[in-house]
Amino acid sequence: MSFDRTIKIAPSILSADFADFGREIRAVEDQGADWVHVDVMDGHFVPNITFGPPAVAAFRKHVTTVMDVHLMIAPVDPYIDAFARAGADIITAHVEAGPHIHRTLQAIRGAGVKAGVALNPGTPAEAVEHLLDLTDLICVMTVNPGFGGQKFIDMTAKVRRLRAMIGDRPVHIEIDGGVDPTTAPRLAEAGADVLVAGSAVFRGGSVSNSAPYGENIRAIRAAAEAALA
Repeated sequence: MSFDRTIKIAPSILSADFADFGREIRAVEDQGADWVHVDVMDGHFVPNITFGPPAVAAFRKHVTTVMDVHLMIAPVDPYIDAFARAGADIITAHVEAGPHIHRTLQAIRGAGVKAGVALNPGTPAEAVEHLLDLTDLICVMTVNPGFGGQKFIDMTAKVRRLRAMIGDRPVHIEIDGGVDPTTAPRLAEAGADVLVAGSAVFRGGSVSNSAPYGENIRAIRAAAEAALA
């Protein structure tokens, strides 16, 4: 995956029809999604349970873009190889999920996968300052992780601080939580380039009527890009 800092929209399949993931993934890609975001939750680090490596491997068969796997689990390290084998292009671990995030990022890269690090809303940007040369992506949570559809928490100042820290390094800033055409412009202007959106993408559509997915994706992208013009 070559580095490209244009705005990318990454629909979260947590908001898709769980009974029809294959067609849902193909539908959002056909409608313009740049990446597909997979939220993995363990009922321990966050108060919800979603997908394991076998499910992610099943999703991989349908993803033709980038499969962005966000591990909201603790511990992380024992599962890195399984999610890499499942076909993740990017594996993101939370800085709060364990005592040795440096080792975790090394292990992700050692598995042949791009390495991401996520920050909960209460965690400052400085927590990743010494990880930037091991990191391909920083995921800024703009909700408390665990459930889709939550109210947006404004992390614009954190995004701006991260972009300044990153400098000219090829590191994406991803936003996860509450992204829609209203919040996207301020995030893009601050320096974010990957926008994860769940309900804001899947709202109003279905696999048999996927045109609203495209309308929603285009609305978020247009709002973000307008802030950069």
